[in-house]
Amino acid sequence: MALSRGGVAAAWAAVGAQPPETVVRVPWALRLRLQRGAERRRRGQGEEAAAAPPHGKLLLRSRRPELSQPRWQTVGRWERPQLVSAGWKHRKACGDYFQLEPSQEAAPALQAPPPDAGQGPRFADMGLQPALLVGLEGLAVGRPTAVQRLAIPALRRGRSALCAAETGSGKTLAYLLPLLDRLLSRPEGPAEAAAGPASPRGLVVLPSRELAAQVGAVAAALCRPAGLQVRGLTGGGAAGGLRRQLRAPPPGAALLLGTPGALREALRRRFLVLERLRWLVLDEADALMDESFAGPLEEVLAHAPLAAGAPGLVGPAEARTQVVVVGATFPAGLSEMLGKFTNVGRFVTLTTRSLHRLPPHVQQKFVRLKGRDKLPELLQLLKERPASQGAILIFCNSASTVNWLGYILDDHKIKHLRLQGQMSAVARAGIFASFQKGDVSVLVCTDLASRGLDTSGVQLVVNYDFPDTLPDYLHRVGRVGRVGSKAPGAVVSFVTHRWDVDLVRKIETAARKRTGLPGMDSSINNHPSKGG
Repeated sequence: MALSRGGVAAAWAAVGAQPPETVVRVPWALRLRLQRGAERRRRGQGEEAAAAPPHGKLLLRSRRPELSQPRWQTVGRWERPQLVSAGWKHRKACGDYFQLEPSQEAAPALQAPPPDAGQGPRFADMGLQPALLVGLEGLAVGRPTAVQRLAIPALRRGRSALCAAETGSGKTLAYLLPLLDRLLSRPEGPAEAAAGPASPRGLVVLPSRELAAQVGAVAAALCRPAGLQVRGLTGGGAAGGLRRQLRAPPPGAALLLGTPGALREALRRRFLVLERLRWLVLDEADALMDESFAGPLEEVLAHAPLAAGAPGLVGPAEARTQVVVVGATFPAGLSEMLGKFTNVGRFVTLTTRSLHRLPPHVQQKFVRLKGRDKLPELLQLLKERPASQGAILIFCNSASTVNWLGYILDDHKIKHLRLQGQMSAVARAGIFASFQKGDVSVLVCTDLASRGLDTSGVQLVVNYDFPDTLPDYLHRVGRVGRVGSKAPGAVVSFVTHRWDVDLVRKIETAARKRTGLPGMDSSINNHPSKGG
């Protein structure tokens, strides 16, 4: 017969004895869990008094202080660091964040060369033509940056090259100065400027009309004292527009800057020939390798005299085309595409030390959010930030998101501009120029605005949509802290999707180990020749 709890106690009392103590058996797994919880509570109580547990300045600041990393701490190459973003794929991680703190004040490109580098600290020491030095004075350019010290001597010797450097480091002058110098050292004869199709001696291929206009303005300022003429060729209009651009007075431009589609159309219609081409630049190479540009670009390369012009020193009677490929990131397949037209194995590779590394002078914050929380976070950020703190770039991954977000900002009376690739040429014309002038301080855009454009007035980049790739992240973060910027600026990234977290973990790991971002060196490291 079963006894109740009270009945058991009465039975022990009847025999004059005390009941034994009740024993509760706790399962082993539960006991371990309770012990771990107690240890965490003890650690938390001990660390509460120290809000920033690591002593000294921080490399990475976390919402959870125990995961912050001080600057002095070094993570070994094979060591697996404890990541803030390790658990970010779980929905309970929403609201968590971490921040990469600036570890230096100036951009790496502005750091002085080592004493034994043997590279002149001034443009005047590089043997450039006097007229170009006058043009540099007009641009108010001071000392050369790291990539300019590296590239100008090599390119002046006529070397074809892959030139890779971090965003905002001054790559435009790094290729324009030596190539314009070579044009001036070999002036064209009167017969070469005869009437007929445009026949430039220098060609710069760029992925967007905005970038072509920007580089064209720099080239024109350099060429003006030297008496060289510059032309721009961009599409978006009728064939007559291409003819007018090429024939605009004065005729016989030595330098042409154009987009792949416009150049292909001009070549097909015989408005343009490349028989006299002596140097060719492919700027923002990764963007030019996009599927929308690859076909037109290959057709342009097929018209250029590249096969007979292997890279090397140029003699007085040799008709060789010097090829320079420029970018902050190089895509896979670049060498294979160029190899159809020229001997890529003889290119020299010029790379800076900071290539593919996170900018150490720019604050970068990563916030884990639910998708529905991104808009309130952005609106609060825009409304709390005073206009005196500089311009803002807001990146989205699609044209439709740019348009939708623009309508929301209109509703909230936030003045802004929009820029995305699906706009007509007429609509796009002047938008970025107006933003650069400071007429409007907020630009909502796609990655169209992340490549090469001068954004020295931008102080904040917001990744409303987290970028799809690590190269895209590097290009976006490179919109702040550029050579010529008044302040290093900051980047705020909203992290919402599980695939976003995968990229954030790679970024956080690279930051903690102070290494370059993974998987981005293959197209350069596979190159047979190294320089600099």
